[in-house]
Amino acid sequence: MSHLRFLRDFAAGRYLDLMLVAAVTTVILIRFFLVLTGYPQLGGAGLHIAHVLWGGLLMLAALVVAISFVGRRPQWLVAILGGAGFGAFIDEVGKFVTQDHDYFYQPAVSLIYVALIMLYLAIRSLHRERTARRPEYVANAIQDVLEIAMGDLDRQERTRALHYLERAGGSSALVRGLRGILDDATLVPEAPPGRWAQLGQRLVSGYQRITGTFWFGRALIAFFVVQLLLKLGRLLALTHLLPPAHERWLTVPIASSLPTDAGHFDLVHWLQLAFSLLSGVFVAWGVVLVFRDRLRALSMFQRSILVALFLTQVFVFYRVEWLGLGELLFNLLVLWALRFMIVRERATRTSVPAKRAGGGR
Repeated sequence: MSHLRFLRDFAAGRYLDLMLVAAVTTVILIRFFLVLTGYPQLGGAGLHIAHVLWGGLLMLAALVVAISFVGRRPQWLVAILGGAGFGAFIDEVGKFVTQDHDYFYQPAVSLIYVALIMLYLAIRSLHRERTARRPEYVANAIQDVLEIAMGDLDRQERTRALHYLERAGGSSALVRGLRGILDDATLVPEAPPGRWAQLGQRLVSGYQRITGTFWFGRALIAFFVVQLLLKLGRLLALTHLLPPAHERWLTVPIASSLPTDAGHFDLVHWLQLAFSLLSGVFVAWGVVLVFRDRLRALSMFQRSILVALFLTQVFVFYRVEWLGLGELLFNLLVLWALRFMIVRERATRTSVPAKRAGGGR
């Protein structure tokens, strides 16, 4: 080996997303189980078998599977085992950042959330969309060719592999040989989706139908306008410009649970307020643009949600711990809806010129 080279796996994004989902699910399930069982102690005679050890064991199992087997199928198991192991490990972070090994250390939830956010950003940075190198296209085509050895190559995998070889370009003996192998390969019939896959497809299609309706887009924009008004109301209340009789509207959950009296603020409250106002700036920008450039307005709303997820939510978890999960899930649903609307808006913009060009012939 003359030099070390790392080639990206184009399919890694789905496995890494599954790893994150497994990690988050493991943390939530562990906490839920401990609450239900009264925080039992495994061991005796001065011993305590912490679940961080089980996390290490699961991550070790993921490493063994990753090193021992080839092909796409083992990667699903690696993602689940590794994610669950990391979740069990990071759940005990409170014990390792405090002198008294306090599992209930209040900022622990924020630390867990920050660790998961940093992992997510690192993954996205590594696998962000960019021009791939020729060896990466060839290597990913070989990944699909491996399915032939397992007798599990379907039409979609062959089409994808041929596309990679086309993008790789050139007419080397390796590329020609791989094309010939794929052309002569026996394909397996595509299996019908299972019960859970069908349920997932129905949920996604139902959600997309709702987000694609005329009223949903208007309702989403109205939601951001109301949110902006509530943020402005909170700012006026803190500067004593809002009449006390109107401050009760600031207790609505959509406006956040911050106190209306600045005298009750500490550093965490101020940081949460600062990032909440930064999110409000993007909302205001989007409201200004919504009737002139709908796509840019939606992008501004998306940025406001990203600020809430990556920054504001950290301090929400610090103050209210696991009670912040509801706000997190709501923001994720709004982000998903915004992304879907942005995709539709871009598709509409690209299709209109095409229709005009076709109509002029």
